[in-house]
Amino acid sequence: MAKSSRPSFFTRLFDKAVATWQYCSAGVWSDPRRTKRVRAVKILNLSVSSFMDRDLQIRSMSLTYSTVLSLVPALALMVAIGRGFGLQDLIQDELFTLFPAQKKVITSSLGFVDSYLASASEGLFVGVGIIVLLWTIFSLLSGIEDAFNSIWDIKQGRTLFRKFTDYITICLMVPVLLICSAGISILMSATVKQIFFLPAFAPIVNIILECAPLVLSWLAFTLSFFLFPNTRVKFKYAAVAGAVASVGFYVLQWLFVTGQIYVSKYNAIYGSFAFLPLLLVWLQFSWLILLSGCVLTYSLQNVFTFNYLGNAEDISIVSFQRMAVIVTAVVARRFADREKLLTVSQMASEYNMPVRILERIVEKLKGAGIFNYVNDSGTTHTLAPARDLSKMSVGEFLTIFNNIGDQSPSPEFDHIYAPLIDMLSDADKSAVKAFDRMLLVELPIPTPDQINALIGDSNFPAATDEDTNA
Repeated sequence: MAKSSRPSFFTRLFDKAVATWQYCSAGVWSDPRRTKRVRAVKILNLSVSSFMDRDLQIRSMSLTYSTVLSLVPALALMVAIGRGFGLQDLIQDELFTLFPAQKKVITSSLGFVDSYLASASEGLFVGVGIIVLLWTIFSLLSGIEDAFNSIWDIKQGRTLFRKFTDYITICLMVPVLLICSAGISILMSATVKQIFFLPAFAPIVNIILECAPLVLSWLAFTLSFFLFPNTRVKFKYAAVAGAVASVGFYVLQWLFVTGQIYVSKYNAIYGSFAFLPLLLVWLQFSWLILLSGCVLTYSLQNVFTFNYLGNAEDISIVSFQRMAVIVTAVVARRFADREKLLTVSQMASEYNMPVRILERIVEKLKGAGIFNYVNDSGTTHTLAPARDLSKMSVGEFLTIFNNIGDQSPSPEFDHIYAPLIDMLSDADKSAVKAFDRMLLVELPIPTPDQINALIGDSNFPAATDEDTNA
């Protein structure tokens, strides 16, 4: 008898690697287990796919341009506020501490700031200078908000009034926070040295003081991820992403500081302008870190509602139509029963719906006058009926839904194919007529508890003790 050949070690290793890759890249979304291991794989998968799909490289370039444009006006605003308190030198020292890789840029920019402020206080240029200053800063902040909203798939940004009030608050708070940060650092330095006055504690004191910029950058990243998107973000996820982003930013700073000794030849080529290309590279990497942190926040918060990995544009028309009926029935039923209104993310989580497809459906129905957003707590947009859905039949809804958008490719098309179009229209009306007696609110929509029970009773692979305790 011939001996059965067993696959070699490298063949088994290759097969294992392929199986792992297939699971991590696509198969993980079919795994219903909510363990830490599965969650980590899903977060990594969603973060990478979202980073690639959102064109963040292009957005980081756009933000880099806006930053260069608003660099001097932003510093001018901070210095002007600092001078009002007599603390402009303290702000300068704090900027050097936070951005050690760009000391030369900050020094040159502060020289431009003095000229800018001197010119802005003379004659007609006062009003024009203030307008230009505010416009450049507002355009940068608006670009950040648009990038964050794109990552979160938010179509509706802040109103112009809210942008004005929020951005003014940010512009006024940043210099104050820098002053407070510098004051706290000085206070901590004096206090810690008094407590640990022995020479043996000197290394501990230095470590505590050196961690202060890292903590401040973590707080800045966390607040950015928490406040900029025009939706409700859970602070714990923003804090986790802020910690990752601050570490990445700290590493970037270290690389630029230590790498500057290797660019002497680069300085010989560009002379006094050598810092400009390096500044642009540093800015783009910094914006990529910020945008990547926002992607991580989105992934952490939506990992278990993101259960459809494919392109939402590729879903079949029938599946899209069925899901639209179910979504409308859920909103109509909850509103009729006076239950709490839900956001898109909450509905995706409680009713086990793919969040990307749900967002497309909601935008379509909002444009058709079926849904409307209701502001809850300022930043949360819950879904509510924009018209009376309690007496709307499924047939009436399908008629409205199937006619959303342009009705004709061109007048010539309607004229040429008029007989065929009429025949197809009659067939569509006959198909929809069967649902005229069925009301949306009467559809047998399962409750979130029933959905969880159905998922638990299905033949999904059960989580092992190792996965549960992971």
